[in-house]
Amino acid sequence: MTQAMLKGSNIPLEATAIRAVLRWTPGTDVPDVDASALLLDADDRVRSDEDFVFYNQPNHPSGLVRHLPKKPNQDALTDTIEAEFTGLEPAVRRVVLAASADGGTFGQVRDLSLLLYDASSGAPQEADAEPIAIFAVLPETGKEAALICGELYRRGDTWKFRALGQGYETGLVGLATQYGISVEDGEAAGGSDGDGAPAGAGPEGGAAPEPPATPAPAPEPLTTGSAAAD
Repeated sequence: MTQAMLKGSNIPLEATAIRAVLRWTPGTDVPDVDASALLLDADDRVRSDEDFVFYNQPNHPSGLVRHLPKKPNQDALTDTIEAEFTGLEPAVRRVVLAASADGGTFGQVRDLSLLLYDASSGAPQEADAEPIAIFAVLPETGKEAALICGELYRRGDTWKFRALGQGYETGLVGLATQYGISVEDGEAAGGSDGDGAPAGAGPEGGAAPEPPATPAPAPEPLTTGSAAAD
């Protein structure tokens, strides 16, 4: 049975691997949407730029977190992140699941949802499977160019998912630099098709942009309504 998530709510995950699918309805004046993931340590920072998985860096060096190509799904488009928990280094405490709007804001994006599927070995393929959870991601102001849709995080020996919906008007650059990604001069001008996202995270790390106008701290803990604190 699919769990409909509220902002701030969380659920335990029994799966050893998760496929997180961003889905939205395309159309005239609707910006494209790009999925990405940040692998964070206990200080809620990336350990290096390699912990940022997105369209220009689709595979984490471990091979356990991946960005998959976009594909149509009936009248919708999807962009996907896969994460395998087994073998993921203990230093990785959470995997943040983010979305960025290419050349626009999320006030222009229709029907944005995050769906979680069991991607464990032997699990049904996405087309035949029921999602574990679905979260309708709603921007708060409509001016956000990037959103943290949710996070996969450790609790002891298990993993959980929390629905978030935290926005950044400064786009993927602002979100990424908030968590320690370095963005080289001149590289912030191009995204998947020329948006304001980092075109490539480089170890030299040039000047970083100003942080988001309303930067949010790491979203742990977060509760809404009846959501549990962990």
